[in-house]
Amino acid sequence: MIVRIMGEGQVRLADDQLTELNKLDDELLAEMESGDEPGFRQTLAALLDAVRRLGTPLPDDSLEPSELILPAPDASLEEVRAMLSDDGLIPG
Repeated sequence: MIVRIMGEGQVRLADDQLTELNKLDDELLAEMESGDEPGFRQTLAALLDAVRRLGTPLPDDSLEPSELILPAPDASLEEVRAMLSDDGLIPG
């Protein structure tokens, strides 16, 4: 799966790595629903860090279609809320 972090670039993730990311995505969704801004900030940072840690960066000149787009690290709660689907940011 090709994942884009807005403002940073793309990484390739194996499908079996989505389990860890889905746990963080569930936490992020709960914090957004409760309006927990500090928790939201912490979990968004952890989610993006996990994507960077688990993924293999693609070259900057690569133009692969992204299957998943994640917000920039400084995205607001409202910006992330606009990106959500029923499953959160990460399907599954």
